[in-house]
Amino acid sequence: MRLTAADAVHRLVERHETFATAESLTGGLVAATVVEIPGVSAVFRGGLVVYATDLKAKLAGVPMVLLDERGPVDPQVAVALAAGCRERCGADWGLATTGVAGPDPQDGKPVGLVYVAVAGAAGSAVRELKLDGNRESIRTESVTSVLRLLSDTLREASELA
Repeated sequence: MRLTAADAVHRLVERHETFATAESLTGGLVAATVVEIPGVSAVFRGGLVVYATDLKAKLAGVPMVLLDERGPVDPQVAVALAAGCRERCGADWGLATTGVAGPDPQDGKPVGLVYVAVAGAAGSAVRELKLDGNRESIRTESVTSVLRLLSDTLREASELA
């Protein structure tokens, strides 16, 4: 996880770009992971822990109609979280995690269903994860996956430039 975080942070430093996080099931673990990387203060703006559904709307700007229609564990919600934290934190990139870490299913969604997303000026990307394991392993893999998605997106953007 630390190598993935370091790769993402170093890519952002090279690009002189910033990022912010909106976290649900990871509860601040993405932010806690990245702040372990030396030099991250040059690129990390901050983050929102929006565990409760209403806070996804109030703090991260996810449209309440989307949350009412789709529920909090949804790819469109993940993208809206990423875009919302990007905007509200004044960052170049937003990262988001939402899903079910367990031990029980949530609103008909199975344990291990997770969506991670990134949003930037040129658009967004989202990945669906179907993870096995306990609560801790699902949360840890979610952190690794969203940081990998950011790193992959930054690499693709560099190749297109």
